[in-house]
Amino acid sequence: MKDEALEQLKYPIGKFQAPEIYSAAYLSAKIEEIASFPERLRVVVTNLIEEQLDTNYRNEGWTVRQVIHHCAESHMNCYIRIKWALTENNPIIKSYDENLWSTLDDNKHMPIQPSLSILDGLHYRLAYIMRNLSITDLEKSFIHPESGATVKVKQIIGTYAWHSNHHLAHITELKRRKNWK
Repeated sequence: MKDEALEQLKYPIGKFQAPEIYSAAYLSAKIEEIASFPERLRVVVTNLIEEQLDTNYRNEGWTVRQVIHHCAESHMNCYIRIKWALTENNPIIKSYDENLWSTLDDNKHMPIQPSLSILDGLHYRLAYIMRNLSITDLEKSFIHPESGATVKVKQIIGTYAWHSNHHLAHITELKRRKNWK
């Protein structure tokens, strides 16, 4: 039971489930989720005070502040990976240690507004490029060095829509549990 509760805290919307078919309707819906993420996040975090921003969403998990900064960093990597996939022939991308990044001073102490601003512009660009991908572009790919997996651009769209919603749920579920407004 304890493991199930921890799993629910880690994955409040469940783990990512890839669709069997990346249909135009599926991709369009996921792009809209990506496009709307910065505003949905801003609505959820705008009234949080410093103490709340420095609250872990689960034991041994990141603080709300770290989650917000992580989203900006992770989604910057997403954008760059898409650009590499579109401009190079199946490149090997650079991975990064998100847990180590989360321990850096900026992730632990910096105000959230700069990362919210990054997400505004970044998600505008992500949605713009994603909405204008050709069928050929959707099939372009990169290689992830940790797993050796080939990842197609169409897969990134679903993954990062999930990633946005996953981290938003960490914050909304924490607010619900703590009865924060």
